[in-house]
Amino acid sequence: MRFSVDGWDPGYGSALETLDLSETSAKVDTTLEVSSSSWEPVPPVSGASVPAAVLFVDGVRRIDARAWIDDAQGADGDGARAVPGLCASYAAGVVCSCAAGAHMVTSEVRRGLFTDAHTGAHINTGSGRYAFHRTVSSPDQPPTATLTNALQRALTDLEVNVAVDARTAGHTGDDDLLVVDGPLRGRAHLPRALGYVKSHNAQYLPNDLNNVVAELGRNERTPVFAIGGSWDRYSWYLRLPCLPAGPWAGIVRLEAAIELPLADVVELANVTQSLLGRFASVEYKDGRAPQNLVPIAGLERELKHRLGLAPMLYRELRAVAVRVG
Repeated sequence: MRFSVDGWDPGYGSALETLDLSETSAKVDTTLEVSSSSWEPVPPVSGASVPAAVLFVDGVRRIDARAWIDDAQGADGDGARAVPGLCASYAAGVVCSCAAGAHMVTSEVRRGLFTDAHTGAHINTGSGRYAFHRTVSSPDQPPTATLTNALQRALTDLEVNVAVDARTAGHTGDDDLLVVDGPLRGRAHLPRALGYVKSHNAQYLPNDLNNVVAELGRNERTPVFAIGGSWDRYSWYLRLPCLPAGPWAGIVRLEAAIELPLADVVELANVTQSLLGRFASVEYKDGRAPQNLVPIAGLERELKHRLGLAPMLYRELRAVAVRVG
């Protein structure tokens, strides 16, 4: 029996969620760089210029406690109601890789209470304030999903803030590239930015073109294609250097803003072939190798450390609840 083993640690699931992979309803144009009939792996371009600095942006979040707010003044003024809330810590930061080496440029930690309770307010603890974020409940979503989505939006906004701060502080010049861990949605307006998607749960390409992804060699990519739907973007698949471990081992998907000229996007795609493999992680050090790039993995660890100790924050929140109750 011949078989291969997925390189990702089973605790992280799989980079390719095969059983859940469903065809997307998004409109996809695969005829931009070449015609669909000419799709084949694109080899790295020799001599492709790379930026002088690469900025890696990532964020982490953690639910410190789930709360119930006694909303004495309900939405209709009809008396008390118990309203769910999330007490969460989240952080975002930027690591710069340049001639001086890799170093953290900026980071910021925030804490928040997310709820649609009308009597919601800030919660002050010894470890800082949980700022009140009023959420809007949706009849199409359970309350927990509404709160989690609100937390994710706050984290995305924070990632945008730290990315802007890293550039306005003069740490890099105009010759830099911003790599955002995850889809580019909500951050596509940032200049010279790419979304970096390391796991796959939707099939954007028709089957015959999807097979081209499995045929990619080391540092090869697919032609650029466009994805349309709730938001539009350019995209392409790239295989990072890795050990043989299945047809989609080491595959990542990159995203670029749809407002960019196609020629600029193709140039960016060529740059990723020469650049991202340098930062690929290795299996004996990272359970999500090679997709979990070394600078992003290091930034993630540091940000989680800066969130503080979860048990201590939980105890402080419990103490405040008892004191005000």
